[in-house]
Amino acid sequence: MTTMAFTTHCLKRQHPSWLLWLVVAILMGWAGPARAQPSAPEVPLLKLERLEESLWLSVQLNVELPAVVEEALLKGIPIYFVAQADLLRERWYWMNKKVASTQRSMRLSYHPLTRRWRLNVASGEAAEVSQGLTLNQNFESLADAMSTIRRIFRWKIANLAELEPGSKHVVDFHFQLDVTQLPRPLQIGTLGQSDWLVSRAATQTLEPEPGK
Repeated sequence: MTTMAFTTHCLKRQHPSWLLWLVVAILMGWAGPARAQPSAPEVPLLKLERLEESLWLSVQLNVELPAVVEEALLKGIPIYFVAQADLLRERWYWMNKKVASTQRSMRLSYHPLTRRWRLNVASGEAAEVSQGLTLNQNFESLADAMSTIRRIFRWKIANLAELEPGSKHVVDFHFQLDVTQLPRPLQIGTLGQSDWLVSRAATQTLEPEPGK
């Protein structure tokens, strides 16, 4: 009897009441709701058109700028975006063959003195944006500028003559914030920072035209 009393006394000291309640709460699911997982970004829908001997791409992007990117813009740091479209011919015996590839670079900046936003759009790599070969637009707000960036309408990505008759082709589209164009100290600061990873991608199959 003495041994049993001694053992019971030790168990009470090793397991205080709050610990027992914690165990019960976990077992009954009272530890709190599970943290929601971040939803995957929506895949943009591509529209392909054959017009005037050319292949045209239209897309509506669903991108929002993270707070850290907006802060950089308000401090006068320009932000670059790059859209790229690759036209591939499907091959059953090997990897798809790249038939054509084109890029569009966009430079977004804010001017504190005028409180206006400026968007420069150029075909090709981002380096061409600073060479004056651009379409320039001014906006009163960031929302208006981003609305233009999100909407790409009838962008020529290839000539129809580059399509092999009777073959199925695929268009791979990529859009991203180009951190390589940021000032060097900021590039280093963005390493491993998911807030700067703004990107979207989509693939669209282009069926051969009937009778060709």
